[in-house]
Amino acid sequence: MRTVETTPGALEITQTQAWETIKSSALTLRGHQIHDGSIPEKSVHKLCAIAVAGLAGSIREIAPMLPHDQEYLLACADDFEAWSNSGFRVPDFYDSLSKFQPQLSRADGVPHLVVFPMYTQNGSTDRLVEAVVFEVIWPDFVAELEQSFTNPAFLPVRFLDFTPGYLTNSAVIFPESVAVTARVPQGAPEGTAAALPAFNWGGIFADREAARFRKVVAAASEITKLDLPEGALRLLNDQKLAEHTFVMWDLIHDRTHMRGDLPFDPFMIKQRMPFFLYGLEELRCDLTAFRESVRLTRTEGISKETKDYAQLVQYAILFDRIFRFPLTGTRKKNYDSVAGQLLFAYLHQRGVLHWTDTQLAIDWAELPDMVVELSDEINRLYFESIDRPKIVHCALVEGL
Repeated sequence: MRTVETTPGALEITQTQAWETIKSSALTLRGHQIHDGSIPEKSVHKLCAIAVAGLAGSIREIAPMLPHDQEYLLACADDFEAWSNSGFRVPDFYDSLSKFQPQLSRADGVPHLVVFPMYTQNGSTDRLVEAVVFEVIWPDFVAELEQSFTNPAFLPVRFLDFTPGYLTNSAVIFPESVAVTARVPQGAPEGTAAALPAFNWGGIFADREAARFRKVVAAASEITKLDLPEGALRLLNDQKLAEHTFVMWDLIHDRTHMRGDLPFDPFMIKQRMPFFLYGLEELRCDLTAFRESVRLTRTEGISKETKDYAQLVQYAILFDRIFRFPLTGTRKKNYDSVAGQLLFAYLHQRGVLHWTDTQLAIDWAELPDMVVELSDEINRLYFESIDRPKIVHCALVEGL
């Protein structure tokens, strides 16, 4: 873990003239980029070169303010200038991406400036220049939990300012989205195959997740006349509490994807699978986080703070699944919505969730064990599906 020196807060960075120049320069470049990030129209190259000069100079100006990111920021400025000098061909930010390692400085409030040609999940598939200033969310209880739920690539963060690509539903920032070209690393042995840089981190904007949750669940619980427990009400009334709850949830969820008896690649990168299997995978990971939270609340020797957050995680998972995902968003084939409906139906059919006289009610005492039972059934389905043909597996899942 990298030691982080005292640095300006992320909010202070967003108040500098250098940051304003970075944003305005990015807007200029974005206006002329095409899908792959290049700028083929030669008549605007002079204008874009001026924008790159301002952007690169401003990145170098901010770099000393962020010593933990300085090597990356200086390489990033060089990559922008190399892109300009190439005639704005398809951008390749291999060098700077290789040097950006925010997972090595996980401490609460650590600021980062990120500038790349990149796409945004649930936003745009175009690799346009984006600039984001964020700060890490890393409370002490999460740092302690991570010693048990190890997840070295996990980076929970909070927005401070950003370019238009993040005026979307995107709540993540991943290195996979950055424009890079496979190459042989410098100093590699002769015959080494070209490859992309190692992807060692993944950022999740817990503040955006928490804000959406609070807005949707407050409205949905009022409409359905659901009597919320005290802990759930606290989540709806406290943004910071909700952020920390989502960080704990995401920590466990994120590490679950590649663990366990898996009948298919959880991200389905190399296999063609029906979209609803994404939903099953996301639900499996959520319910793993739920069951671990139940276990923590029932384990001796766990701090009161951690137990309190473990209870809040259970509320967050339940309400995000049965309210937010099915009710919000414009995404087609919303696999998160399918998973939420599955959870709702499972609890309803087993008499833990009640929809009577247009009013929703939940048996809170019975809820934890019933959700864990669903988790057991999904885990059993995964295990048994390892031995089945994929077509049979898909048919069985459709019949759930």
